[in-house]
Amino acid sequence: MKLTKEQKKEILDQQTQKNVTKRVTSTELEKILYEAMPVLDHGFVRVVDYMGDDTSIVQSARVSYGKGTKKVSTDSGLIKYLMRHRHSTPFEMCEIKYHIKLPIFIARQWIRHRTANVNEYSARYSIMDKEFYVPSKENLAAQSTNNRQGRGDLINGTQADSILKILKEDAERNYQHYEEMLNEKYDGTIIDNKKKGLARELARMNLTLNSYTQWYWKTDLLNLLNFLALRADSHAQFEIREYANVMMNTVKKWVPISYDAFVDYRVGGMELSAKGKIIIQKMIKGEKCDIESSGLSKREWNELMNSFGFKQHLA
Repeated sequence: MKLTKEQKKEILDQQTQKNVTKRVTSTELEKILYEAMPVLDHGFVRVVDYMGDDTSIVQSARVSYGKGTKKVSTDSGLIKYLMRHRHSTPFEMCEIKYHIKLPIFIARQWIRHRTANVNEYSARYSIMDKEFYVPSKENLAAQSTNNRQGRGDLINGTQADSILKILKEDAERNYQHYEEMLNEKYDGTIIDNKKKGLARELARMNLTLNSYTQWYWKTDLLNLLNFLALRADSHAQFEIREYANVMMNTVKKWVPISYDAFVDYRVGGMELSAKGKIIIQKMIKGEKCDIESSGLSKREWNELMNSFGFKQHLA
C-alpha cells in the first residue's frame, strides 16, 4: 500500500488534532480513526468520520417511550430483537464515512449498492495514480463450470505466469500511452514542450480497469450491514470481499453489540422458506422426505440440506 506525501501529512494532522465534543463516541473506533488499513496490493480503507454508536440505536428505538439508554444487557437484548425481526430505522440512526482506494473494476461492482453518498477521484481534473491491481498466483482461477459469475479451479504453472505477465504489461503499456497523450508524466513533468496534451477527460479512457481509483463513501449502519451481508459472504468476489472484511472489523469496533447481533442473525443465520420449514419439521419427526415431494428446486434442496448438515445432497 502506497500513500502520497500529502495523504501521509493529512492522516498525521487528523490523528494529532484534539477536539472536544458532547456527542457519543466509540472508544475503539477512535483508536483507528483516519488510519489507512491496507487491502490488496495498493488499496486501503480509512474511517474518516462517524455518528452515533449502539446507544443511538437503542435511543431511537425507545423514542416512543420517552426513555433513554438502560443497562448494557438490556440494550443488547433490544438490539438483538431489532436485528432478529429486521427492524430497520433504528440502525439508520448511525452513519459512517470511509475513504477507500480500490481498483476501478471493483468500484464498478461496488457502486451497484446505491444506498450511499459517493464522491470519487476525478480523472477529468487530476492524473490517475500509476498503480494497478495484479492478483497473486493463489487467486488466479479458471471460470467456474457451474457458476457464471464465479471462479473455479486454480490456474498454475506457466499459464499463471503468462497471465500475470499480460496483466502487468498491458497496464504498464496503457499507462505509458496515457502519459504520452497527456504529454505529461505522473510527477507533473512535461514530455514535449512543443506538443499539446490531450484533455484528461479523454486520455483516461485508455486506462485499464485494474487501475486504482479513490472515493469517499458515506452510508448509514443499516445499509452498511446490507452491503457487508453480501460482500463479506464467501460467494462474493475475492477482491471486494477483502475490503468487506476490513470494514467488518471497523463495525466491530464501532458498534460491538450490533456487530454481534449481525454476525449471529445475518451472517451466521439463514432464511427458511415455508416449504423448507415443513421439510425440517418432518425430518425432526423422523418422517421420510425427498425432493420430489418437497416442492423445492434442486438448488433450494441442496442449500437446505447443506445449511442443516443433512447428507441428502443431490449431485
